[in-house]
Amino acid sequence: MPRLKSYLPIFAAVLMLGQAVPALAEAQLPDFTQLVEQASPAVVNISTTQKLPDRKVSNMGPMPDLEGLPPGLRDFFERSIPPSQGGRQREAQSLGSGFIISPDGYILTNNHVVADADEIIVRLSDRSEMKAKLIGTDPRSDVALLKIEGKNLPVLKLGKSQDLKAGQWVVAIGSPFGFDHTVTQGIISAIGRSLPNESYVPFIQTDVPINPGNSGGPLFNLAGEVVGINSQIYTRSGGFMGVSFAIPIDVAMDVSNQLKSGGKVSRGWLGVVIQEVNKDLAESFGLEKPAGALVAQVLDDGPAAKGGLQVGDVILSMNGQPIIMSADLPHLVGALKAGGKASLEVVREGKRKTLDLTVGAIPDEGKEFGSPAGADQSSNRLGVAVANLSEEQKKANDIKGGVVIKNVQDGPAALIGLQPGDVITHLNNQAISDAKQFAEIAKALPKNRSVSMRVLRQGRASFITFKLAE
Repeated sequence: MPRLKSYLPIFAAVLMLGQAVPALAEAQLPDFTQLVEQASPAVVNISTTQKLPDRKVSNMGPMPDLEGLPPGLRDFFERSIPPSQGGRQREAQSLGSGFIISPDGYILTNNHVVADADEIIVRLSDRSEMKAKLIGTDPRSDVALLKIEGKNLPVLKLGKSQDLKAGQWVVAIGSPFGFDHTVTQGIISAIGRSLPNESYVPFIQTDVPINPGNSGGPLFNLAGEVVGINSQIYTRSGGFMGVSFAIPIDVAMDVSNQLKSGGKVSRGWLGVVIQEVNKDLAESFGLEKPAGALVAQVLDDGPAAKGGLQVGDVILSMNGQPIIMSADLPHLVGALKAGGKASLEVVREGKRKTLDLTVGAIPDEGKEFGSPAGADQSSNRLGVAVANLSEEQKKANDIKGGVVIKNVQDGPAALIGLQPGDVITHLNNQAISDAKQFAEIAKALPKNRSVSMRVLRQGRASFITFKLAE
């Protein structure tokens, strides 16, 4: 019995520790209840309808109900049914989310939620429904601004997405699969993400569960402030896989203010085509590490050309902001308005210099470059036969010099994917004027070292690298 008494303090300590662990874990985890209670009234459900072509009742009987079929099969059957001469009209419907940003009824959502809609219905937290007016959309940022009639409507507090850091807790409220005011939580996985074909938005990446219907809904920080608009998910299954993307609220509000005041969005433009700087390109341009945006193409009439930017320049920073990945540059340029000033730090021929230029307005359509042709001359060291460009071809391609590939033989050119019709304008950081100069430069190329080549293919310029073996 005395021995049992000696263990009693230990048992008591273990018991107290067991009670303390859940309490400690609970104290460390955030409580979202107050945030959700305060924010939910300003989060709305958005449904749209789009009128589809009329379909008639065929000789085989009434038109089948296609709504339950997968989209591919539904589209196939719809195309197979001829247009009517007065048959019934069908409607396509979509669901999304949004949130109120002003007491008089302005609402932010995604462009893809309301794109091509004939009618937009907003359902408020009290279940009342109102028709919304589309004030404007911006497909480049996937932001849309709506307006409903109302006074003293609940609104959300807006935060600053520029203050976000990876690892912070965030909360999403939306209508996945039509379930209103669904709350999900997670953390910020990364900031400043670039996605394919989305050049002007530095996305916030999170692991917050987002599904169809969440699009356009708000992303909150722990202070209950909106820091983003949930926009996209990365998925192979069609559902959430742990990778979600939100539009920073700073970007969204800039777009919203422009849509509200002028109905369209103005973005800065340099008039260049850029590409990533990989390890081999960094070596060929004399850079210490892969970083920056390599200028592969400069439009003659663009702001970059007027400001002295040249093909082969590597842009390391803009207005003091470092360019780590090439995708960082469009974000910074797009945030400027036409007429804004840009100070670029570039590396040219191994030396750093600063260029000051005036940003232009992004055009609706880019310039197209023609396909060149010419007379044969060969360069056997690279395994490629090239030809001089005529003046017409130079003008069509908006270039001052270069050669066109007429034939690709076995050798380095074939290994790096060069094709007949490609135009080579630079080799080993030197501008090419004609086939003779190209052959001279090719003859003197170093061995076992990365060499860069600028190639125009179907109007698109890019730098590629290769090495010549001993």
